Amino acid sequence: MTLTKRALCASLLLLGSTAFAAETAPAVSSPRLYVFECGTIAVNDISVFSPGVDVGKKKVLTDSCYLVVHPKGTLVWDTGFSDAMAALPDGKQVSANFHVRVKKTLASQLHEAGVAPEAVTYLGLSHMHFDHIGNVALFPKATLLMQKEEYESAFGPDAAKFGNDAKNYPTLGANPNQQLTGDLDVFGDGSVVIKRALGHTPGHQALFVKLKKSGNILLSGDMAHFTKNWEHRRVPSFNFDKEASVKTMNEMAAFIKANKAKLWIQHDLEQNAHILHAPKYYD
Repeated sequence: MTLTKRALCASLLLLGSTAFAAETAPAVSSPRLYVFECGTIAVNDISVFSPGVDVGKKKVLTDSCYLVVHPKGTLVWDTGFSDAMAALPDGKQVSANFHVRVKKTLASQLHEAGVAPEAVTYLGLSHMHFDHIGNVALFPKATLLMQKEEYESAFGPDAAKFGNDAKNYPTLGANPNQQLTGDLDVFGDGSVVIKRALGHTPGHQALFVKLKKSGNILLSGDMAHFTKNWEHRRVPSFNFDKEASVKTMNEMAAFIKANKAKLWIQHDLEQNAHILHAPKYYD
């Protein structure tokens, strides 16, 4: 073999190995859970989350995203605010009541965890509110796992009625998708289960994860936004169905007790301060 041919072969092997590395996730023998910081929300009047309670009080919420690495694939759960907001050092006033900041991009946190977006097998969204879908375009190949009602509220003819606008998620309609009408055992072994949890939106859902060392965890979606509202079963003024919201909280509380699980409230800043964030993980 000539020197030129040898150099060409070496280059092809290098390119191949680089592509392979970019398409793989950490090898695991049991599920691993990463927690990402996907923004913060300064709320001027927190009573919007609990009508008649704490009127005029300010509160800061966090916006959490997650990655599950499983021997059979990977699942991203919620995608936070858009990474583009990280370029705004002072954040952005998105409404009279909410001021948003993003300090670190989701893409960079995935990179630190050793996972490229194109390696993600599944994209699970608790619901379609803007603070959960900001980076869906990072995962165009992932299979979207969503309750049928939520999918229809996002892509059906009445999307605007539910506060949804496809301009905010222009790539998501092209994702392969699996529309659910109940719970889903994602990897078939009971370790990662999407739980139907209606009320906050037409097809809201939560995520249950079983970990060998760290135990069982339920990721809340927006069943409640902070601990006090969970404990008192308070329902935000903007929820789709108040009665269904309370019913879901009661059912999930029973599920948590029966499965000896911890509830991680995705927007609870104080709780999240005591949770490890990527590149550290739970297993």
